[in-house]
Amino acid sequence: MPKNRNTFSFPSPSAWWRGAVTRGLHRAWGWATDAGAVTVDRPGRLCFRTFGPGTRLAFPQGTVFGERWIELGAHCIIAEQVTLTAGMMPGLDLGPDPILTLGDGVVLGRGSHVVADTRVTIGKDTFCGPYVYITSTNHSYDDPHQPVGRQWPRTAPVEIGPGCWLGTGAVVLPGARLGRNVVVAAGAVVRGEVPDHSVVAGAPARVVRSWDPVRGWEPPLRTPAPVPIPEGITPEQLLALGDAERRAQ
Repeated sequence: MPKNRNTFSFPSPSAWWRGAVTRGLHRAWGWATDAGAVTVDRPGRLCFRTFGPGTRLAFPQGTVFGERWIELGAHCIIAEQVTLTAGMMPGLDLGPDPILTLGDGVVLGRGSHVVADTRVTIGKDTFCGPYVYITSTNHSYDDPHQPVGRQWPRTAPVEIGPGCWLGTGAVVLPGARLGRNVVVAAGAVVRGEVPDHSVVAGAPARVVRSWDPVRGWEPPLRTPAPVPIPEGITPEQLLALGDAERRAQ
């Protein structure tokens, strides 16, 4: 016969302690992520050239150096483990002008890298998914007798226009110039000029869709445009609308 279990049994002391430790660790990590974030009021050890209001670098930060030549606009979101560097190494004098500039409202996803050995500009309201890599420097391999890593690299400025979207794992190489509202597909490798209002994909990336003021998107979009949220609607009304649509299905 199976033994009856006490409905009101309590966890063992070891389970209770494990739960208490887990809860304590989560609270401590929550405190650390908040306290370790870099903001205009709490810059910590970092001293950027400009730091806009509302901008936040999440904790833990990635590699950050050359802050004197890095400009951060207002309301930027820099996720965890993002690398921001100006110059090839810390401690260099890079001159009077900024090297890396992020416009207002730029978002850099977790684990992204922006490596600016020469001028890199990211336009306002550009969003980057996780693990995006933007660099103004590339290895050279001119001398077949020397290890590639020991040869002097090549650099070229990078410019990303406003309103772009860079998907997860996208790579932007030295000399790339992206126009306004460009979409870069996940995993794409971008070099050269990319015109306004275009979608690029592949490695190397090529234009797979573009927008014409007369003909619209070519080739046409396969899905209908999303219905915009009406102005003035409250979150409660939006949830009620979603519930009504689900019941109607």
